[in-house]
Amino acid sequence: MINMDFTERLVIDTAQQAWQPSPAKGVWRKPLEREAKESGHTTSIVKYEAGSAFATHNHPLGEEILVLDGVFSDEHGDYPQGSYIRNPPGSHHAPFSQQGSTLLVKLNQFAPRDTTTVRLDTRNTPWQAGIGGLQVMELHQFEHQHVALVKWPKGERFQPHRHFGGEEILVLAGTFCDEFGTYPKGTWLRSPHMSQHFPFVEQDTIIWVKTGHLPIDY
Repeated sequence: MINMDFTERLVIDTAQQAWQPSPAKGVWRKPLEREAKESGHTTSIVKYEAGSAFATHNHPLGEEILVLDGVFSDEHGDYPQGSYIRNPPGSHHAPFSQQGSTLLVKLNQFAPRDTTTVRLDTRNTPWQAGIGGLQVMELHQFEHQHVALVKWPKGERFQPHRHFGGEEILVLAGTFCDEFGTYPKGTWLRSPHMSQHFPFVEQDTIIWVKTGHLPIDY
């Protein structure tokens, strides 16, 4: 079990983590949170070497993927850098990568009623105006859970706020900041239910952010 205390605030610089082998040859991972070795609630950075593949497997409670670089594939299609994928509960696939790819992967974290399949190429999806100078690209919403990309212009500051159901961030470009620290590209943050911070940036920055999905009862 790794980082499964959801009352804990976590900050992990994934660039400093060592790759660990997976059961599939040429597929490597950096575990961020994990309920059990090969099952249960899991969040990881996963790397497919060129020509590597994973055997067909099931996703009892869904799989969520953001392609960070390269091209990820399965029997349903090819997903270049920037692709956002949701495979709903009960789905299965046989993933591979011909040229290699790196992914953010979240397993077994869907609500059972969240059955929408998503295949979104964020490179061809328009940004929408957000609060202040922020630009937002909504990726998925279900009940009180929200997933989005957020583009922060240099010098932008956001009002202090709380996170009902928690907040999870992966810094995709630039450097994200708050009163607790500075988080360069590749940093993963998890903040618990009703946590609070005052975020800002000093350079153009893009983050993947998910809110409202962490336990509210401990």
